[in-house]
Amino acid sequence: MADCSDGMKRRRISVLGSTGSIGTSTVDLLRQITDQIEVRALVGGRNVQLLAEQARELRAEVAVIHDERLYGELKSLLADTGVRVAAGRQAVIEAGGLEADWTMAAITGAAGLEPTLAAARNGHAIALANKEALVCAGDVMLKTVAAAGATLLPVDSEHNAIAQALGGCDMSTVEKIVLTASGGPFRCSSLEEMRIATPEKALKHPTWTMGAKITIDSASMANKGLEVIEAARLFGLTEDRIDVLVHPQSVVHGLVQFRDGSLVAQMGSADMRIPIAHTLAWPTRMDTSCGRLDLAAFGRLDFEKPDEARFVPLRLARQVLRAGGAAPAVFSAANEVAVDAFLNKRIGFLGIGDTIDSALQGMKSNPELQSIDEVLHWDAEGRKLAETYIANASSPIDGITEAALHA
Repeated sequence: MADCSDGMKRRRISVLGSTGSIGTSTVDLLRQITDQIEVRALVGGRNVQLLAEQARELRAEVAVIHDERLYGELKSLLADTGVRVAAGRQAVIEAGGLEADWTMAAITGAAGLEPTLAAARNGHAIALANKEALVCAGDVMLKTVAAAGATLLPVDSEHNAIAQALGGCDMSTVEKIVLTASGGPFRCSSLEEMRIATPEKALKHPTWTMGAKITIDSASMANKGLEVIEAARLFGLTEDRIDVLVHPQSVVHGLVQFRDGSLVAQMGSADMRIPIAHTLAWPTRMDTSCGRLDLAAFGRLDFEKPDEARFVPLRLARQVLRAGGAAPAVFSAANEVAVDAFLNKRIGFLGIGDTIDSALQGMKSNPELQSIDEVLHWDAEGRKLAETYIANASSPIDGITEAALHA
């Protein structure tokens, strides 16, 4: 990145979701370049102490906490700093809309949709770590980005890997892309072992250190399903041109198969600061303290096909990608509800896939979504369908009603 110590204009930075796992990794990188940036907004969920520490250290213009009940505490913690303080959903959206040259969009779930759209309308760079922005609101997000002339920079390690491997090539030269998955803690588990798995066991990821939601998504492979849908939106690919390989070492993060037979892979340590740094410095590179790969130490790299009979959410995600319309929004919403229910021991681990399946079958129509209001309506519908299934403790349902998806 350019050195701004000679009077050059500092880059304006906002971090939406600064207290989460992606956000804290982003802040760690920002600490290295404080002389080159101005932090416009930091947005947190409920961790008011951490948000206040970040805002103080980075001299943020504004700090916003999503939970309105914590406004007073945040204001007190930052009373002597000059940092403006705000709270609540609307304040989060307004923070996203502040003019910034680079915005990290890392608020998970549907809560991140509106602030991410607000950031995109500025027409600058969006480092996208919120899967739902493209899974639930793909057409709406992409149209907003195109109209504003904004740039989407994928942060997910897999999508970032694909972007790096593509190297700006003509997409007509690409035969397919391959997203890798660690396989999570249940890669070698039987269905019966998965059926009785506890949240504590599911949260023990073998490779990555992440928040609870994404860790459970990794265990169920719902995250890989979401990533398949996101990849289709990001790179303009149909479902049949997106493969998934289980790769337990998590060294190769993504591969691109070109039509001439070349296979280009991006590799790196299992450290989210690497893809974040790629987007932060884009279109150049920046120094990081991230660990360097020692391939000789690994000795071997393994790859295998995912088992969609055990990891049902991945199979369902491919079906909803083919179906299009509101189905991806319902998939994502139902998965959020199911993960929360599993973490609170209301359903078993395999109940996550059953809940998503039931919600999809409960759809009476599958319209194309043209606005954020329509996206939020179907997000709410997916949550309602999922909660109904969980409350009724229905037996597992196999398959998906194609008539409902295409109605």
